[in-house]
Amino acid sequence: MRIVLKVYLVISFVLISVLCLAQPKFSEISSLPGSFSRMGFGAKGISMGNSIGAVIDGNLSTYYNPALSAFQETNYLQVGYSFLSLDRTLNYLSFTRNFRFSSKDNKVRAAGISAGILNAGVSKIDARDNQGNKTGDLSTSENQFYIALANRFSEKFAIGINLKLYYYHLYEKVNSTTFGFDIGALYVFNSNFTAAVVITDINSKYKWDTTELYGQDGNNEESKFPLLKKIAVAYNFLEPKILVSAEIENSNANSNILRFGADYCIYPGFNLRAGIDKINLTNSEMPARPSFGFSYTYTFENWIIGLDYAYAYEPYSINNSHIICLNFNL
Repeated sequence: MRIVLKVYLVISFVLISVLCLAQPKFSEISSLPGSFSRMGFGAKGISMGNSIGAVIDGNLSTYYNPALSAFQETNYLQVGYSFLSLDRTLNYLSFTRNFRFSSKDNKVRAAGISAGILNAGVSKIDARDNQGNKTGDLSTSENQFYIALANRFSEKFAIGINLKLYYYHLYEKVNSTTFGFDIGALYVFNSNFTAAVVITDINSKYKWDTTELYGQDGNNEESKFPLLKKIAVAYNFLEPKILVSAEIENSNANSNILRFGADYCIYPGFNLRAGIDKINLTNSEMPARPSFGFSYTYTFENWIIGLDYAYAYEPYSINNSHIICLNFNL
């Protein structure tokens, strides 16, 4: 039965991947502000198709759901770097801490706090004068700084909020700083099944003022991020030890996205992962993005050190992306 299940999962993933790679077309939501913040956070999430908003096993990322920090069992530090084509960068840094306390009814409750940085940019952009002569190189820097707070009101239910500061350096004297926030809730039905609801990028937008650069020819403009509403589920199979996750996302940009992911623990400390992101239910011709990866953890004295890797398909790039993350459980 184990062998049949493994073969079925592999064949299904390959067949779906082939269908997803066909007929790549442009997605409207990808052109909206904040697209860097919708690429995913860390190798674990990306390798599972960014479908881990309801996953409470292992190291957790509040990027996907601010309520998750209340389920993090240890203090957790993550540092990540992405290898991308077209002179792009995507970097990650986060720290999550769990707090446990006794309530008035003498029951143990848990809360969590998480803070992090998501950085993206493009470098080596040609700067040219009116004659077409190169005058130097330009670069952009797009950043999200966040802090997430969560509380477990019971052993089964948690709510969290994620406060985000966006800073975008686009060009000389053209910058934008703005605030937004996420809200998430998670419910544990039993030891196997969890579900979550998340609303992302409430009030997030860029505000541009080019009057300092162009004088009277400049103007003021506001660019809103798409509002994302997500429902996520996760289920743990005990034998074989496989975690599967799924998520559906609706946005006010006329898109409905489906995601899937799986994590297979081969033996303690080593996991294989695979997933498919961007399955567009609104337009089936839009390309989905399959991914896969692995993680390895090693215990050193009182520390648990882990290495995560993800490989993700990029339909509009000359090369696909590679993500590497180091994890420290303190």
